[in-house]
Amino acid sequence: MPLSRRLILGSALAAPVAVSAQPAWPSRPVRVINPYSPGGTTDVVMRLMSERLERAFGQPFVVEARPGAGGSVGTAQAAQAAPDGHTLLITNTGPLTVAPTLMANITYRPESFTYITMFGGAPIVCAVRAQSPYQTIQDYAAAARARPEGISFGNSGAGSIGHLAGMLFEQAVGVKLLHVPFRGAPEAQAAVLSGDVTSLWDTIGAHAGSVRQGSLRALAFTSAERIGIFPSVPTVRESGFPSVVANNWFLLAGPAGIPPAIATRINEVCQAAMQEAVVRERMDALGLASLGNMTGAQMLAFVVEETARWAPVARAAG
Repeated sequence: MPLSRRLILGSALAAPVAVSAQPAWPSRPVRVINPYSPGGTTDVVMRLMSERLERAFGQPFVVEARPGAGGSVGTAQAAQAAPDGHTLLITNTGPLTVAPTLMANITYRPESFTYITMFGGAPIVCAVRAQSPYQTIQDYAAAARARPEGISFGNSGAGSIGHLAGMLFEQAVGVKLLHVPFRGAPEAQAAVLSGDVTSLWDTIGAHAGSVRQGSLRALAFTSAERIGIFPSVPTVRESGFPSVVANNWFLLAGPAGIPPAIATRINEVCQAAMQEAVVRERMDALGLASLGNMTGAQMLAFVVEETARWAPVARAAG
């Protein structure tokens, strides 16, 4: 048989082995689990992204609220989904790094996820309603010293970063607050505005509008420095409590084992979206600062590091 014919025949026979057909992705609507109630920062960020993802991939990206247990319920559901790229998770510090320490029945760990995109980090605000007698974080601390468990604070659930920030404050001041967990930021804010709960310790994003309008009074932020959207509000650190520094970061993930090509394509669309002026403006309004475009491995290492950081805080608070 001539050499050229043998090469052609050999290539034809080898082709089915060398080239395996890959199923198209996405082949149906993509479900994005939000482990908190609608209206919080996770919800707002993901709805911004879902519009861009739908345009890029031609399928709906449906944001589905699955709140409960400080975000761990929805996060666990995402960890157990099929790793085909049709179930994603928009989540944050609490469910990934705090809940596994606080809750004995958590079934997932940092390694249970494919990490896709880091959206950024935002500080926690300590806020009270406008009618509150507390004008400063020092007033608030003095009241907490005078009335053990007489000052209540709400946030997006047990194990949320707002919960941990409140506990950091307790440890720094030597007081005991009364923690009142909610299923999400909107419910926590409503309880404070009605007077049922004294204060908030929660991520600023969902509460920024109420602070601007004056219905909520921001006493201090847990950022290392003052934030640009509220330059007149001090940090807890500069107010005399230097150990109270915390940020809530937000990322997009999915169950472990999502094909790298799919994760890369989603990351590229999200990173491009975050460069759009309208998206950047909305992110800034939520108090979200960039933490860089980390790789999946870098995000996993970051989550593991944050877990180690928060574990002793949670244990010390009981």
